[in-house]
Amino acid sequence: MPGAPEARRQGWARAAAIRLLEQGRNDEADEVVGAALGRIQSPQGTAELLSEVVDRGLSHGRQPALATQAVAALLTVADEHLAQQRHSEAAAAFERAMRIAFHRVLHFDHPRSPLADDPVGFTAPLRDSLVARALRTARGRPLAAAADRPVGEPSRPTRLLIITRKNADFLAEIREHFEKHPDFETLFVDLPEAKVLTQFSKDPAAAIEQLLSGRTRFAERAERLLRPHLDWADVVFVEWCTSLAALMTFVDPRDTHVVVRLHSYEAFTQWPHLMDFNRVDEVVFVSDHLRDLAAAAIPALREPGAPRLRVLPLAMELQRFRRPKPDSARFILGVVGASKVVKDPLWAIDVLRELRRHDERYRLQLIRGKLQDDKSPATQEYADRLAVELRELGSAVEVLGHTDDVPAALEQVGVVLSSSVRESFHIGLVEGAASGAVPVVRNWPYFPGAARSLFPPEWVVDSPQDAAMRILEATASQEKWQQVGRETSDYVIDRWDWPIVRGSYERLLRACGA
Repeated sequence: MPGAPEARRQGWARAAAIRLLEQGRNDEADEVVGAALGRIQSPQGTAELLSEVVDRGLSHGRQPALATQAVAALLTVADEHLAQQRHSEAAAAFERAMRIAFHRVLHFDHPRSPLADDPVGFTAPLRDSLVARALRTARGRPLAAAADRPVGEPSRPTRLLIITRKNADFLAEIREHFEKHPDFETLFVDLPEAKVLTQFSKDPAAAIEQLLSGRTRFAERAERLLRPHLDWADVVFVEWCTSLAALMTFVDPRDTHVVVRLHSYEAFTQWPHLMDFNRVDEVVFVSDHLRDLAAAAIPALREPGAPRLRVLPLAMELQRFRRPKPDSARFILGVVGASKVVKDPLWAIDVLRELRRHDERYRLQLIRGKLQDDKSPATQEYADRLAVELRELGSAVEVLGHTDDVPAALEQVGVVLSSSVRESFHIGLVEGAASGAVPVVRNWPYFPGAARSLFPPEWVVDSPQDAAMRILEATASQEKWQQVGRETSDYVIDRWDWPIVRGSYERLLRACGA
């Protein structure tokens, strides 16, 4: 309809596209939007049409093909607002772009992620965005970088602050070691209910607006919360690169050395993009492939003033998993922590089906295997498919609830599977291998080839059929199964047991990365 007002054209296209989406006709919906965009000149109208249609697709658990285009359009609008000093509008548009770009449906509820498929291309709009650039450089580097200063004094131990928010799952060995170490004075802080952090976590737009406008009220609140800890510590180890890590960069660390550990989850969230990494000295990863993904996806990690990037294994007490297994464990497959879609227990079930075509003695245990009830449409769809499979297989699959005694649970497991679509390291797989179970690692779809660089290539398989072949060979006899189990247990304990890797953490935290 030539000459139709843009607002009306936008409304028609939105209504038509949403109707098509609700009928499952996703490609046709995209075509309608594309046709309308060809006649809409306004950046605001373009952004509104794209974001509204994409939001509707995400709410139905779909991965919209137009998501990256919507993010770019919203960032363009944010930049226009910033150029006109409309800081509130710029913050709102930017925050909406982040909500789409890092929506869980795009990265967590499906076996593929557009960021994992193309980290540089997916986050390209953030490299060019004026608002994004302002946010990652708004706070500035202290006059004297902590990395250039000695830590502690000869007369006293290094003061180490270990800080997190709600999740200390991977800190037990680190805390215990440094709390007993004579060269360190260690303090652990958990900030689950700090008001300024809770508000920032739920709605970062207000903080973004203040950064853009140069106002300091939010930074002053962060200062009151964190300054006592920063003034006490020589070194701060921030666990998880989420809202707490971002909040830390609102505060000048002065001569305190700041280390942030980034697990794989955070690379698929907005939080690293709301940080001034000039105020971080070291970012620690648990694998090379995670470091490479983060460096490709997070612009600030490749820019001047970027922190040093380090790879250190997770802290694991693996000797405690080495226990005798009953002969019956030879035919028991185990997946540890199969409570999320990312762990893809359906892939493990496909492996089981292949095995039971040869021998019905094979069974599967999903340890900590109840899917979390998070009300996501995509997760619910996956849970429904899993429920059908579990009913069909009956007693051949056992779903075990939460247990704090994983070593005892693994005594009954003869083959440990990594069925995940992505892992940064997969501690459950390594613990299973330490217990003497035969390790079988899927070639993680998010990180093709990464598993083979992390583990012996013979552990890694490309399909359920390949997995079944490896298991049949490794469990062909009691003797063969026990031999493979001993070899793999020796391999992981000699390489990743905590007494082997703890020296790397001591050097990092004592010498400030020297």
